[in-house]
Amino acid sequence: MPSERSMDDAAMTPFLRKITFFSSGGSFLDGYVLSLIGVALTQIAPQFDLTGTWSAAIGASVLLGIFVGTIAGGYLTDLIGRKKMFVVDIVAIGLFSVLSVLCSTPLQLVIARFLIGVFVGADYPIATSLIAEFTPKRHRSISMGMVSAAWYLGATAAAFVGYFLHDVDHGWQWMLGSAVVPCIVLLVGRHDVPESPLWLAQKGRADEAAAVMRSVFGEGVSLPAQSTGAKTDMRKVFSPGYLGRIVFLGILTLCQVVPMYAIYTFGPDIMAAFGLGQGREAILGESAVSLFFLVGSIPAMFWLNSMGRRPLLIGSLALMAVGLTVLGVFPDAPIWVIVAAFGLYAFFSGGPGILQWLYPNELFPTEVRATAVGTAIAFSRIGTIVATYGTPLFMQAYGIGPTMLVAAGLVVSGLVLSVAFAPETKGRSLSETSSLRPGA
Repeated sequence: MPSERSMDDAAMTPFLRKITFFSSGGSFLDGYVLSLIGVALTQIAPQFDLTGTWSAAIGASVLLGIFVGTIAGGYLTDLIGRKKMFVVDIVAIGLFSVLSVLCSTPLQLVIARFLIGVFVGADYPIATSLIAEFTPKRHRSISMGMVSAAWYLGATAAAFVGYFLHDVDHGWQWMLGSAVVPCIVLLVGRHDVPESPLWLAQKGRADEAAAVMRSVFGEGVSLPAQSTGAKTDMRKVFSPGYLGRIVFLGILTLCQVVPMYAIYTFGPDIMAAFGLGQGREAILGESAVSLFFLVGSIPAMFWLNSMGRRPLLIGSLALMAVGLTVLGVFPDAPIWVIVAAFGLYAFFSGGPGILQWLYPNELFPTEVRATAVGTAIAFSRIGTIVATYGTPLFMQAYGIGPTMLVAAGLVVSGLVLSVAFAPETKGRSLSETSSLRPGA
């Protein structure tokens, strides 16, 4: 009789790829709904006679929702299971996207966008925990890379949808309501995704975990060793050892995503400030930058395994900082320089973009894995809320060059932090990477 293999060493089956694909859908929705508001605001602002303050509030409201949703969703996911939360959040995103179409005041839009953000945020820990806990270790960076790529794909799709609807009457309503389409697709694809066997085993439900293992992996594949019976307690994320990890991840993610969110949320305004056109032309410029983000995430999935997490993170942040610094120092440079600098920043955002999902799933144990993802993302969203609210106001007061230099400073801060603290988790099981024991 052949000996059992661990799930960590199993093959990547078509069903596992399906889990990864539909779990990544929440990230697609995040990129889509966040980026589309920047384009929609070009119509909403004159129709609602928005002040700069209201525009900033509408842009930042979804991020405030994500802040709330990641914390609550992460804890509930660890407490009651991944599967129970997996469908509810998509239904809610679709519902509030429809309601946003009916908004007739800026305040209503702020509320609708906030509620969309709550459930988008909840999907981060739900979906990424499922991916991490189903995926064999040598495929983990690629599967988590799909989450990052899905975000950029959603943002790119939003830019093109916005481009074609820009001159359509009430186009902003079609834009905001269009999020229902991917929600329906995800609901169909997620209906038969099972509960995480690692979560079931950790909760002492060994028979159910074994049944899921047989249905997904077949006979002869066992769960990797892990501790069982530990209660879900948010305080563990802030306990000695894990506290340092969550602070590192929160600050790193903040430094990485704040410039990106600002660029996507106010993309048309930023493109216009660099002389890349107005209206639809500026939206097309944003689409081109978004493609650089998407393309860069693809090789990064494989480089994370070949180069390792730490070297790729440090090298990528350095090159991202160069691109933003060029934009800040030479805002009046020729168009090809501006495009090349944006491309350099966006392409090398791929590795750090994946690690914002991969690291927290690898560095925390099953009983608080989703809580850790939610906490790290929520920590970073404090900065994105402030930055998204403040970006149009800062640009108006100081111009596009200083705005890009502030973004470069954030990336450099992330680089310094990574040189000092970034761990290497390549080729190790989740039980090893999440352990606090030296050499485990």
